[in-house]
Amino acid sequence: MASLEQSDQKVVFGLDIGTRSVVGTVGYMNEGQFNVIAQSVEKHQTRAMLDGQIHDIGKVGATIRVVKENLEQQTDIHLTDVCIAAAGRVLRTVRTTYEYEYPESHEITDEDIYNLNSAAVEQAYAEFLKSNTSNLKFYLVGYSVMHYYLDGYQIANLEGHNAGKVSVELIATFLPDDCVDGLYKACERAELNVANLTLEPIAAMMVAIPDRFRMLNLALIDVGAGTSDICVTDDGSITAYGMLPIAGDDITEIIAHHCLVDFNQADEIKIAASHNDRVEYIDIMGLRKTITAKEIARIIKPQVDMMAQKAVEEIKKLNGDKAVSAVFVVGGGGCVPGYTKAIAKEMDIPEERVALRGEEVMKNITFLNNDGIERDSLLVTPLGICISYYEEANNFIFVSFNGIQTKIYDNGKLQIVDAAMQAAFPNEDLFPKRGEELRYTVNGKERASRGEPGEPAVISLNGKPADIHTKIHANDIIEVVPSTAGAPGEAVIESIPEFKTKFNVNVNGKNVEASRFATVNGEPQTALYSINPGDEVKVLDYNTAEQIAALMDIEINEDTVIIVNNERGDKDTPVYENFKIEFKAQEEAIMDYYRDFPSADEVAISQANQESYANSDDVKIIEGKDGQLSFDDLPDDDGEYKKKEQETVKNILAHDLHIFVNNDAVTLHGKADYIFVDIFDAIDFDLSKPNGRSIVTTLNGATPDYMQAIHEGDKIEVYWK
Repeated sequence: MASLEQSDQKVVFGLDIGTRSVVGTVGYMNEGQFNVIAQSVEKHQTRAMLDGQIHDIGKVGATIRVVKENLEQQTDIHLTDVCIAAAGRVLRTVRTTYEYEYPESHEITDEDIYNLNSAAVEQAYAEFLKSNTSNLKFYLVGYSVMHYYLDGYQIANLEGHNAGKVSVELIATFLPDDCVDGLYKACERAELNVANLTLEPIAAMMVAIPDRFRMLNLALIDVGAGTSDICVTDDGSITAYGMLPIAGDDITEIIAHHCLVDFNQADEIKIAASHNDRVEYIDIMGLRKTITAKEIARIIKPQVDMMAQKAVEEIKKLNGDKAVSAVFVVGGGGCVPGYTKAIAKEMDIPEERVALRGEEVMKNITFLNNDGIERDSLLVTPLGICISYYEEANNFIFVSFNGIQTKIYDNGKLQIVDAAMQAAFPNEDLFPKRGEELRYTVNGKERASRGEPGEPAVISLNGKPADIHTKIHANDIIEVVPSTAGAPGEAVIESIPEFKTKFNVNVNGKNVEASRFATVNGEPQTALYSINPGDEVKVLDYNTAEQIAALMDIEINEDTVIIVNNERGDKDTPVYENFKIEFKAQEEAIMDYYRDFPSADEVAISQANQESYANSDDVKIIEGKDGQLSFDDLPDDDGEYKKKEQETVKNILAHDLHIFVNNDAVTLHGKADYIFVDIFDAIDFDLSKPNGRSIVTTLNGATPDYMQAIHEGDKIEVYWK
């Protein structure tokens, strides 16, 4: 029984629980130098672990106990607390793209970016669950933003930009709960309390890459027996993790087949070849053979090249589809000849920027007992597990979130938003929620009025006001009152931009501005009408004659005559922009009509009334010098006079025609019927001077015949092409 207590000696006990063996290290930190007191290695007697995952807790716990007892004998210290690491190969990485479209142009804030990232992580977790058949709980251990996009274009930083649509592409990494619990329970079987848990890639980084280099964009590859674990660092932290199911055992199998030996002997040949030019062995036939290190390098080269290619592809994927500045390799599988050169070739960087890390990175590590200890890349992760204890991070901590104990992986940068995510607190309940959008159509096009923003979540940390970015630590108490939704969107007719525009009309000889009118679901509505969801609003591009009269405070009665563009109309006649409208008493309208009548009576009489008046004793038609006709000798009796006038009016065939040519109002005069070619008498369009290859003509959007009849209100286009 050890006589000294670990707590009194202030030493750290680290365990690297691997697939093939368990490595234990005891040491202490003194003035930046880590001193190793003792080390012990014990191989698993059975396949109790596969690919970093504990399959038999009891047997792994028994192996841990053997390592613990060996170290207690070497140090005479009773070990009670242990530091462990979860294998990078059990991490689950999901790459996803999340997109959000704002209802209108919006200036992106820091909070919007956090909201975007959080929604993307939630989406990544949901995507992961779809492919995960177990009911295990997973912890978010980190995420890395690959790209931001602003309205479809890649951008480095969204903050401060105005955008309608934003998106983020990121990689999120999750750790399964059963992996963590399995490690904890195996240690408990050996009567050990877990003092710190980190991730193996982080532990390796502690030793392989000094602090002063972690601001650089680097990659670390831990080539073990069953897998190659990868992590990428940038801006002082690990940004992404990855795993490949190819590593040292794949190379060992090639040697076993070539040399005709079993797997364990092939592994010994592989290790021996890394230190010797020639290796002797006995094959399964009992024959003693010799193989050179160069021959081994030749037969494993295709596998090594393939491993390097896959590793570089994974690194680039984790690093935003670009190469890193340098690569560090640790682990026994990375010691095979040609691996680092193959990595450099695939990454297209100089060979000196790919290095196998070993003794050269252990300058701050002292081995107080050097018996049998080789300072090579196999020691990097076990030593890093011990050193990570002093970083006071990369551990699981417990916090209280709305009264529920929540376990979170501490990456040293935890904030309240991370605790909320781990507690499955809805992301939308953290940020102010807008009221429901009001959706409707205006002239057939979709419109939406945004709801009002609600109140943000009320957050407290240990009883004091906080926000989602407040940093948290172990045993903190977090209380969050969910955010509220604001009032729903609303709109009235007068708020529609199209409705606010005015148009000019001529009313009784005076130019006035007329307001727009609107209908909702086919019914006329006032400017103060409150629009409802699904309403179909139409803003008319005209007023009726009745609406124009109301605008001018003109009363329309039975005696009122309405004339629109010199044509008799009624209350419902449309009055468009630049139209002329007149409101007259009936007597005034008749007098005005006959005041202008002589200018057209000759044509009317010749076409329609010659026969009617030729035999009349009361009327004489006199032909003047210029060939024009006029009335003469009309009776004095008022009644008879009016009767003859009314008969004449009924037979007048000539009339004005109002059309639009190239969006301009045009009036044609003096004919009873009009055809398309008549427009050239009324517009300034010289057919004798071509201004293009051909003339383009349209009538109400269709191609007309030049002899085609035209009618009131037709829309015509004429231009050179």
